[in-house]
Amino acid sequence: MNGLNQVVIMGFLGADPELRMGAGGTAILKMKVATNESWQDKNNEWQERTEWHRVTVFGKRAETLAKFLRKGMCVTVGGAIRTSTYEKEGQKHYSTEIVAGQVYSPNQPTRRVDGGANEAAPFAPSTLNGSNLGRSPAAPTVDIPF
Repeated sequence: MNGLNQVVIMGFLGADPELRMGAGGTAILKMKVATNESWQDKNNEWQERTEWHRVTVFGKRAETLAKFLRKGMCVTVGGAIRTSTYEKEGQKHYSTEIVAGQVYSPNQPTRRVDGGANEAAPFAPSTLNGSNLGRSPAAPTVDIPF
């Protein structure tokens, strides 16, 4: 029986993505995505924690995303978690990342295309900036009971 390694996160880009070419000419896009959670503690005071996720995208998708994604944009990432190990100064270190198969920007505006129909523009730049990593002005605040 096989297990399931699937993750979906929605957060904000903490920096402009970095595009590199790997061995054999494969495009590799590295991104840092911040997700936030908030809760009320036992004293009814609001607490907040930001978690940073390393995301990697390969191939043509990486090249396309590199043209549109910018720091501060809201993205939804779907993929698998990968952990790698490396040695530095004789000590073993671990690095965890999400290898993304899908990356979407939920705040995409629409534009007219040839047939006159409205079509989503791929990852159009957002008005969000890096100082607003926690909240999207367009997204309502919703309390989720879990």
